[in-house]
Amino acid sequence: MPSPEVLDRFAVPDDVERLPGGQGGTVRAGDLALSPDRDPALQSWLSPVQARLAYELDLAPGRRPLRLAMPVPARDGEWVVQGWAATRFEPDAEACHDLDVALAAGRLLHAHLASAVPARPDGAPLPALSLPPASGASRWDRAEAVAFAPAAALPDLLPATLADLAPLMTDVSLGPDQLVHRDLASNVLLDARGSALVIDLAPTWRPALWADAICVLDSVTWLGAPAAALRGWGSGRARQAMLRALVFRVLSDEPARRAPYSAALHAVGPR
Repeated sequence: MPSPEVLDRFAVPDDVERLPGGQGGTVRAGDLALSPDRDPALQSWLSPVQARLAYELDLAPGRRPLRLAMPVPARDGEWVVQGWAATRFEPDAEACHDLDVALAAGRLLHAHLASAVPARPDGAPLPALSLPPASGASRWDRAEAVAFAPAAALPDLLPATLADLAPLMTDVSLGPDQLVHRDLASNVLLDARGSALVIDLAPTWRPALWADAICVLDSVTWLGAPAAALRGWGSGRARQAMLRALVFRVLSDEPARRAPYSAALHAVGPR
């Protein structure tokens, strides 16, 4: 839970309520949602980008097709205090587990992000594009680096539980790299007016098709979407995106487990 100093610097009361979803650490304090384990270097770059885009999206007239959580700095202007970062709390927002809505929100978000950040910024603390991952990289960043390794290197990188996927993976382009949200499925809400609200932006610089594949994979595996949603991911670039999404998810799980992803493995795995 956030310390009294954290609450004071974000100017919120000490009446803290844990919020559902995510990794289970986000809390509500006053009109803010506070999330732990945030990287100050990343947030100092990302939060201003996210805040500008959230503001622009909120200016859309009528029922807005997309909204983005608004980052809020501490009283001294810092985006992270003792590992905690804040966004504006959205009352009456509810989790959205409709895959079509989540995919549409993600594609619209990625279009806006591609326009807002047209090139990877020099020095931006985003995950490394290639192996080896940076020192101290998270398990998600390490898994992503392996998922995007050259196909020829995969037999030596994949564990035995995923060895049968290596011969299926190629170096076909999945589209241009851009700023994407790599954890979209469980981070789309519907606000009080029914607009899609994207929260907990997990940024990386990869093709949007791969982010779509993760959204579909997570929705089928964990959020009750029908396995039929995987039918369009069994060939071509879509299959390669889903294979790399599978490698990413299995390797980033603790412990790494193949069994939960059986539906996707059946859809895109060995014939």
